[in-house]
Amino acid sequence: MHFSPSQSEASRPFLTWQRIIDWAQAHYRERMFNKDERIPTRSGLLYLVHRGAVRLVGTAQISATITNASDEETQGGIEDAFLGFVGSGLPFEIVAQSPFTLQAYAHIDQTAIVWMYWHDLDNWPHFRREVLDAFRYQHQRKLLWLSTLGQRRTVDRLLGFITLLVEEYGESTDRGYRLPYPLTHAQIGSAIGSTRVTVTRLMGKLRQKGLIYVEDDNLICLPYSSPKD
Repeated sequence: MHFSPSQSEASRPFLTWQRIIDWAQAHYRERMFNKDERIPTRSGLLYLVHRGAVRLVGTAQISATITNASDEETQGGIEDAFLGFVGSGLPFEIVAQSPFTLQAYAHIDQTAIVWMYWHDLDNWPHFRREVLDAFRYQHQRKLLWLSTLGQRRTVDRLLGFITLLVEEYGESTDRGYRLPYPLTHAQIGSAIGSTRVTVTRLMGKLRQKGLIYVEDDNLICLPYSSPKD
């Protein structure tokens, strides 16, 4: 089940990656972030995760509306949705499209981020190809994500969402595959269009059926083999 994209830091020639890091540090293009600290970003720049993990969040401004049936005003507000992770050795970029905005947060402590302009990649043509391949891979994963979100039943969206995350980022353990980053039930709910309470209830059902299990530090896991229905 575990899939490691070829663009990961682990599979990249060490010398190439080290040259990029050395360049970034020499040009003051690397910065360290603590857990849940927002990473300042802007459109047109390329970001690389040197260490740690980044959590991408989409924010939508909800306009106030009037319902004719009850004449009750629905207050405008801001709604956040968890959009996925970017792991070590992988790139990301932030594109603003009103009224939606994307934000990046360090998901774990000591997350190190490198930033550069796209033309900086001219220094490393092979790495430029890796970056473009990584973005194509991320696009393919997003299509699978959208397919999962199209499931009618919330429990199917939940299990599909967990499966996609573990397939992409999971670590092998004695019993199965473990997501290395913790996620709150509220974050999961925002990703699948549900609520924290519903996610908590459905997570309990999936655990009872043996479809998932949770290890220390609330790390979600999938067993090697699912129980028969």
